Amino acid sequence: MQHLNQLLERLIKAEVEFVLVGGLAAAIHGSSLNTRDVDVCCRFTEGNLKRIQAAFHDLHPVHRARPDIALNVTPELCAGLRNLYLKTDIGIVDCLGEVLAIGGYDEVLGHSIILELPVGSLRILDVDALIKAKEAMGRPHDLITVQHLRALKTRTSR
Repeated sequence: MQHLNQLLERLIKAEVEFVLVGGLAAAIHGSSLNTRDVDVCCRFTEGNLKRIQAAFHDLHPVHRARPDIALNVTPELCAGLRNLYLKTDIGIVDCLGEVLAIGGYDEVLGHSIILELPVGSLRILDVDALIKAKEAMGRPHDLITVQHLRALKTRTSR
């Protein structure tokens, strides 16, 4: 999981506008399930996408579906992107324009909380919104995560 933390740290230091969603968000909320990637919902502006590119430039980011194509943010690329699935030398980062059952970046941002870390502030999807999103995904591992998050929520509300 250390490499995932390094990817997250790079996004924070590059001042990318993003909210952490997905398995790593669940882990930070206390779920014991493992994840192998970093899922973020972010603004798909040219400036923000350039910050993502800068955050990972020395890690050789490529498009996961086309590893022969390096990440090269251009106005044309930005105009057509809704999601960006990256593979780097140390891990996978999925950049999403929206989260199922929550909405686009602004709605996701409205359902986020701020965590202060030694490297800076991190926005993370709140537990209720994360449960809603994971339920909407409906995949077996997402539904297991929902069970974990609900159990954690019950324990912390006592």
